[in-house]
Amino acid sequence: MTKSRFELRDGTVDRARRLRRDATPAEKKLWSVLRGSNMGGFKFRRQQRLGPFVADFACQSARLAIEVDGDSHAHQIEYDARRTEFLMREGYRVLRFTNLDVMDNLEGVCRAIELALAGKPSPSHAASPRGPLPLPQGERGV
Repeated sequence: MTKSRFELRDGTVDRARRLRRDATPAEKKLWSVLRGSNMGGFKFRRQQRLGPFVADFACQSARLAIEVDGDSHAHQIEYDARRTEFLMREGYRVLRFTNLDVMDNLEGVCRAIELALAGKPSPSHAASPRGPLPLPQGERGV
């Protein structure tokens, strides 16, 4: 009996399925906006396998990966840095938001995503960023 192409992978597919099933409240909230090409007609996938990593959300046509970071990310800084570096080498831009950003300022998060999809840098970062793009400071509602 031969194994399916999914069984031959390194477990990333199963991990992505588990992450979709066990989405955080912040991921569910952001997905409610991104799903169904609601963001300017761009199609997003959630818990998308990109190489050896899984991005929370990815728009392949715009080469944009979105990460929603909870408290656990404070303990995996090196892993997140390796993932971001890999994605950038693959031509992806990376937007990183905290759970709090998504839960308390969904409008600002969506605005930052819209700017990234339009190819415009948001006001808080340079035109050619070297790392993950932060949420624009003026849109945090602070």
